[in-house]
Amino acid sequence: MVGTTDRISGRELERQAYPAAGAARELLPALTYLRTAIVNLFLYGPRNAGDRNWVLVDTGMYGSAGRIVAAAEERFGRGARPRAIVLTHGHFDHRGSIHELVELWDCVVYAHPLELPYLTGDSPYPPPDPTVPGGAMARLSFMYPRKPIDLGGRVRPLPADGSVPGMPGWRWIHTPGHTAGHVSLFRDDDRTLIAGDAFVTTRQEALTYVLEQTPEVNGPPSYYTPDWKNAERSVRLLAELQPELAATGHGIPLGGPQLRDELRELAMNFRTRAVPSHGRYVDTPAVTDERGVVSLPPAPVDLTKTLLVLGGAFVAGLVLARTLRPRRRRGREHHVVYEHYEEPVIL
Repeated sequence: MVGTTDRISGRELERQAYPAAGAARELLPALTYLRTAIVNLFLYGPRNAGDRNWVLVDTGMYGSAGRIVAAAEERFGRGARPRAIVLTHGHFDHRGSIHELVELWDCVVYAHPLELPYLTGDSPYPPPDPTVPGGAMARLSFMYPRKPIDLGGRVRPLPADGSVPGMPGWRWIHTPGHTAGHVSLFRDDDRTLIAGDAFVTTRQEALTYVLEQTPEVNGPPSYYTPDWKNAERSVRLLAELQPELAATGHGIPLGGPQLRDELRELAMNFRTRAVPSHGRYVDTPAVTDERGVVSLPPAPVDLTKTLLVLGGAFVAGLVLARTLRPRRRRGREHHVVYEHYEEPVIL
């Protein structure tokens, strides 16, 4: 279990609380987390809780369903299905395995009402912004999926009273910015926070930080945050809660003074610590409503994408030219056959 009263070094946190991707780890007696590739998800419920007596928070990356089911059965019992799946938001890395899981478990999915357009097939997310500085994860973000999924009648809005189905004592908090309907989950009794991507505990834009999981409090992933003013308000709101333990969508769970000090510093200096120096949404946010995207600021020129497209076009041109180039073949009478016509013409 991660300590929540003393400052814990990054090395100790990694040893205690952040195993290799794919291995589940208990943070608190009823809170376990699982890393799938670059993102974390959470299983809430006591050990051996049984069928319909636990909750899954987020569903990780595509292709992770088998690993999630195995972790759930190891903790809650063979064949144990959750009462519900709760999504902090619906970006591809947080809902990647959801189709397989809802079919297998026949369960309900809960999300904020402003997140529903992206989960019912009505709207794609605002495009990621690969022009923000930070590293390879940012530069390659133009390739990340943003199309909506359609969960149909399986997805429902979170209760208006702030409660979290299947998680008594917890409340959901609307923390927009990273997405319009982003939520964080908070338990007041022990000030435990599941923050989603409202803030993260690694520098998600840089591949080296992602691979090493260097522990530090940072703003939401900048390449996929289309509303920086709301993102700042959300971080300030969470800092005011003074969480004792924070489990985030990316990075090592942090607790105690280290968490509160770094989160407070991030909230006070958000514009210099989190907001990119330049980018599509820095000055003008994406406008969204309950139907999805309403308007977007103009897309800046993305040199990485442009170079990749030009390089791909060049390679494709070479392949096409080689394919269409006349190929000489000599028969017994040394006739030349031009094979790229529908019917060979013998000269």
